[in-house]
Amino acid sequence: MNYLENIREALRSIQANMLRTVLTAMIIAIGITALVGILTAIDGIQSSVDNSFSGLGANSFDIRNRDVFRIRKEGEKERNYPPIDYREAKMYKARFGKSAVIGMKSNVTMNAEIKYASKKTNPNTRLIGLDDNYLDMKGYKIARGRQFSNNDLTAATNVCILGIDVVNQVFDKNVDPLNEEITILGGKYKVIGLLEKKGSFMGGGDDRVVFVPLETGRKMAQGRSLTFDIVTSVANIQSIENIMEEARGVMRIVRQDRLGQPDSFSIERSDSLAKRSEEITGVLRIGGFGIGFITLLGAAIALMNIMMVSVTERTREIGIRKSLGATSRIIRTQFLIEAIVICILGGLGGLVLAIPIGNLIAGGLMGGTSSFIFPWLWMMVGILVCVIVGLSSGIYPAHKASKLDPIDALRYE
Repeated sequence: MNYLENIREALRSIQANMLRTVLTAMIIAIGITALVGILTAIDGIQSSVDNSFSGLGANSFDIRNRDVFRIRKEGEKERNYPPIDYREAKMYKARFGKSAVIGMKSNVTMNAEIKYASKKTNPNTRLIGLDDNYLDMKGYKIARGRQFSNNDLTAATNVCILGIDVVNQVFDKNVDPLNEEITILGGKYKVIGLLEKKGSFMGGGDDRVVFVPLETGRKMAQGRSLTFDIVTSVANIQSIENIMEEARGVMRIVRQDRLGQPDSFSIERSDSLAKRSEEITGVLRIGGFGIGFITLLGAAIALMNIMMVSVTERTREIGIRKSLGATSRIIRTQFLIEAIVICILGGLGGLVLAIPIGNLIAGGLMGGTSSFIFPWLWMMVGILVCVIVGLSSGIYPAHKASKLDPIDALRYE
């Protein structure tokens, strides 16, 4: 009997026990759904994160307050460093502005309430003051309207740019937000621009934001001391490490840090967070493999049990085939093929479920900003895993079937 005929015989046997085949394939499908679904969700999350950081570029770095990133060493007293104020940010920009493009921003408040007519947002909107460079350097794009003009920035005019979440909360669909006046912190501000949907890592709120000119933001703070963040963009990425060190030296002079003392600020490349997120998703993938492996292990045990039952039920059939000349190798191959085919059928069903489920999970976690992904790599891995599970689950039952004595098998009742 050739291999083709052996495959046909295995398929006929599967068809004769359709209910058992379907139930077994469903067990495999659940395992593949868990494995590929989790990995698809992780890829979707990573895709959304990459899109969020794609506008930042690898040729920029941020200077922030050190207390945001401070690390307390064992036995060392934690120090509180003063925030970067407006004067220091302007001094840095004046000193270093010829070597690179400098952007500045300040969080006026993280819990602003935006009002228009009878509607208002929850008090969780980010109100940010920024200069003429910051918007582009951080990957925000204007969908409609315009950016701040030089007059807006220098004269501290009452104008603003809205994120899409704010627009959806306070404006009806039949109302054009452009040139309308909204109320922020008790003052009237004209809407001059609307941002494209940006998305954010794990719901960070990049679309729940209102931008105002930097000087306007200082005016809105009403005497409060604001903290300023600085982003520096260089033309040549090859020289970014050297320019970062130059920027560190300039900022130390501006902050009057003494020799031998640590920096009173934090300096970090803009793409470092994206690289860190890749490391996190790498760990998540390992966890996904672990969960999928445990699920498939249970499926493999169930498949082996069913194949053992199948060998017992078909003992007389095995005896007849051996008496007609079938070798142990042919019998073993038939049962292995049955196990593999059942696993592949279950795997295909699992892939059909895993792709939409994984994308749905990613979309839910990322607020709908992740793109739909076809995980071709994980699909091939899933099919390969099905073959491995089929081999590992079927090899012992197949070996047992191939070693049956034909005379004893024919006598079996």
